[in-house]
Amino acid sequence: MSEPNDGGTTAVAKEEEIAGDWADLTRECLLNVLSRLSVEDRWRGPMLVCKSWLAASTDSSLHTAFDLDARFDSGPEFPRWWSPEFERRIDSMLRSAIAWSDGTLSVIRTRHCSDRSINLAAERCPKLEILSVQSSPNVTDASMARIASNCSQLRELDVSFCHEISHEALALVGRNCPNLTTLKRNFYNYLDSSQHQRSVPNEYLMACPLEADSEAAAIGKFMPGLKHLELRFSRLTGKGIASICEGCSNLEFVDLSGCANVSGRDISNSTLRLKNLKQVKKPNFYIPRSLFGHSERYGHWNLYDERFQTDVFRI
Repeated sequence: MSEPNDGGTTAVAKEEEIAGDWADLTRECLLNVLSRLSVEDRWRGPMLVCKSWLAASTDSSLHTAFDLDARFDSGPEFPRWWSPEFERRIDSMLRSAIAWSDGTLSVIRTRHCSDRSINLAAERCPKLEILSVQSSPNVTDASMARIASNCSQLRELDVSFCHEISHEALALVGRNCPNLTTLKRNFYNYLDSSQHQRSVPNEYLMACPLEADSEAAAIGKFMPGLKHLELRFSRLTGKGIASICEGCSNLEFVDLSGCANVSGRDISNSTLRLKNLKQVKKPNFYIPRSLFGHSERYGHWNLYDERFQTDVFRI
């Protein structure tokens, strides 16, 4: 093998010099750099460089928030996200972040986690203010009960597409978390599931919980401070929306998109008492041909809602 020429030697020396400069960064400077990276970027880069960078990456100041939503929202949903292996990876990341946070973690935004990590969050994160765990089939009432008991500062909760969470868990959170102002309890479009069929397991896609009015009653009774409420494709009825509006007088935003069992009259009558209401999204959507044979004539929900106001004709 031939000896490198002078140019090659110079290039190698420059690379070693640059590497040495980065390795010699003070901890304060390194933390400043790392704080500008996303959670995912820190896990995929700096943690793998060297021991000192790994140690800096686990500093508690970098783990006041665990937010993977940008990654999940960046593209289409993948079937592998629903696998046990992927869930274990998410749980492992979250549990590590919880341990490194030394009790300072206040924001958790992730998906496809389980009770294994949420129970730990409840135990070690008393300052938790935002918890978003949508699309987590193995997050249950059990971990929500622990969150309710130990995380009284919670002000935002997103349990969308979590079918193992019931009205009992919502009641517990409402009782114990007086600062709660945002609740997101959305479901997949069970009226037209084609947009999710290639990514979400069919048995989960079609298993929209039927106790929507019980959940609405719990929301209305135990969450009086709510300002932002999302219930997309919930199966609640006019009775449910009435319960919510009666108990949550501070509501400013309500999303009822896809709520096929609620009529425009139900919404108008119930929201009259909401003096602070700024926006309500009504269930305006196109009814699939498979569910209604005359979609060309009655497809637009506003038209359908005007012509048929009785329970007999609600989908």
